[in-house]
Amino acid sequence: MQKGQIKLRSKVQLLCAGALIASCSGAAWAQNAIQSTSNETAVTSVGGEDVIIVTARNYVPEGSLTASKSDIPLIRTPQSVSVVTRDQIDLLNFIDAQQAVRYVSGVTGENYGPDLRYDFISVRGFTPRQFIDGLAAPVSTSIQSVGVDLYAFESFEVLKGPASVLYGSAPPGGIYNQVSRRASEDFGGEIQAKYGMYDYKSVSGTVTGAVTDDLAVRFTGLGLDRNAERRGVDSQRILASPTFTWKLGDRTEITGLGYYQYDEVNGDTNGFLPAVGTLLPNPLGQIDHRANFGEPDFNKFVRRQWAVGWDASHELAEGISLQSNAKFSRYHEESRVIYGGGGLGADNRTLGRFSFPYDEKVKSLAIDNRLAAKVDTGAISHNFLAGVDYRNVTNVSAFGFAVATPIDIFNPVYSTAPIVNPALSVPFSNIKLKQTGVYVQDQFGFGNLYILAGGRYDWVKIDDRNGGTETKQHKFTWRVGANYVFDNGFAPYIGYAKSFEPVIGTDSTTLAPFKPSSGRQVEGGIKYNVTAGDVKIFATAALFDIKQTNVVTTGTSIVPVFGTQTGAVKSSGGELELVARIREQLSINASYSYNDTEVTKDANPAAIGARLVTTPKHKASLFVDYTLQRGALGGLGFGAGARYSSSSAGSLPDAFNPTVLYGDASTTFDAIVHYDTPGWRLAVNASNLFDKRFVARCASLSNCTYGAGRQVIGTVTKKF
Repeated sequence: MQKGQIKLRSKVQLLCAGALIASCSGAAWAQNAIQSTSNETAVTSVGGEDVIIVTARNYVPEGSLTASKSDIPLIRTPQSVSVVTRDQIDLLNFIDAQQAVRYVSGVTGENYGPDLRYDFISVRGFTPRQFIDGLAAPVSTSIQSVGVDLYAFESFEVLKGPASVLYGSAPPGGIYNQVSRRASEDFGGEIQAKYGMYDYKSVSGTVTGAVTDDLAVRFTGLGLDRNAERRGVDSQRILASPTFTWKLGDRTEITGLGYYQYDEVNGDTNGFLPAVGTLLPNPLGQIDHRANFGEPDFNKFVRRQWAVGWDASHELAEGISLQSNAKFSRYHEESRVIYGGGGLGADNRTLGRFSFPYDEKVKSLAIDNRLAAKVDTGAISHNFLAGVDYRNVTNVSAFGFAVATPIDIFNPVYSTAPIVNPALSVPFSNIKLKQTGVYVQDQFGFGNLYILAGGRYDWVKIDDRNGGTETKQHKFTWRVGANYVFDNGFAPYIGYAKSFEPVIGTDSTTLAPFKPSSGRQVEGGIKYNVTAGDVKIFATAALFDIKQTNVVTTGTSIVPVFGTQTGAVKSSGGELELVARIREQLSINASYSYNDTEVTKDANPAAIGARLVTTPKHKASLFVDYTLQRGALGGLGFGAGARYSSSSAGSLPDAFNPTVLYGDASTTFDAIVHYDTPGWRLAVNASNLFDKRFVARCASLSNCTYGAGRQVIGTVTKKF
């Protein structure tokens, strides 16, 4: 083991011990306080018989701040929203955001298999923009994910379709927002340990409670040490997330939010396997799914990120309040990697490799201030919102590139020659972005009919310091929708929304500055929500049609973008989704998606008619979990699930990849066994239980990756 790894693992152990000490010391001064966690286990007596009841009161979502930046219930929101609550995350034992969307309609994850760095997610054919606590995350130039650990969050929320009216620049497929754990006046928390395949080890904990009558605090921490499916790869992570809520009188409340995360991956990155031997046959045999064609003793990825901010509100009068949230973030990733992307030789076993060091720094300031008001004007109720938000982002990155020594894919031998490590001599991005948006939204209520309407105007200024150009773009977006909520819980709805994304650069044909890309969606469907005693169900059926124009027909990871702005794409389909919790005993997550995507205009005739990447036409999933409540086995539960995904395109056809490769269709099965007693939970969960082998994606003939194989993890949780 290298010295740096020993030092990092010591830090992980120290953080875990610190979280444990903090949790235990908190218990000493609040032994009789009420639990603040929503997932609780209690023993009651019914007819003289002990009955164990596991209460998960938030398993079925009812609201989402992401959808409207207000407390409008999901049943009254005329757009599809999926909320994966902390209760779902805990009971189904998801360990990252990609797993969290496994049973969500219209959303796919794990497009690059079990990546240890990022969360690769696609929504209705588009890569969504990531938000944390309602503010844009400081994502890098080419990867729309910062990879903050799922344990830091209370919920994972996906708003499907255009979201620009409330969030500014965003793709037409949607966004996802992760809501941080908050402090509670009631004392509570947990300590959790996991161990699983490939030496997966983690210790985590969260504790919350009141310090004074006006101040509540929470601390969440995690230490993770794991290996990967690929041989010679290990990863470590440290997460610390403090928060507090301070009440300044009866009308003012401030919540401070922060996180720090350190990641280190040693040995390799994911992907870059040749198609011949994975997706396509190789006369010499299939490539081992655990094969590593990098340099285990050289390859390294390090990421440091942190953010601090606030979420504050002040009540001006009854039903009228000022709200503000802000976040200052720093993100820095650096990597050096030898990867096998050079193509397979004529002997079907010699793989060309490259050396690719990379470094990127992102600074971000995001502020959102708004006025919220609930008023009645005669028979009409109003849920009104007006706000202004501002983003200031600086992104600087550079890379190096060189040819490295080849490797034998069936008998890899490492470090056969001096490892080439070129300097970071090629600037990739040096961009400063400023965006200001002003928005207004109102939901009008006429009895059981609710009409939601909103509009926004954005001003965007992008200074490309590498290219020496300055781009100024502005755009008006709007949305309107209606729901009718019947007394029996059914709510048909229809909505129309628009989106935009700024585009940097100049059209290579017209020589004019690019315009913002523009998207629009028409969506209609029906929602069903029932909460009757111990039966809770939320279901959605939706049909949608998305069109995006002003698409630049080139790889969008090139900064500034080079190409001509003549492209257009569409995405249409239908979705079914259900989440249910019945008698605190039976949990159901089910979904089905049909997604038909197409490039409708492109400067490259070969691309017209192509399907959008990583978007299967069909995705279906079902998970059912049942807990015994009576008898000697009371508290014992079992769950099983199945997931199907049809094949999806790995790339769009272009000059570099004229042939589009489709990943494998796959059917995988999940299972969980758990045992709950008051204060304790023991669980063993398995995903891809039968270890189905499939290729998740081939972005080119030299860039394929296997889907996530079998994963079995045991969890012990102590709640207090």
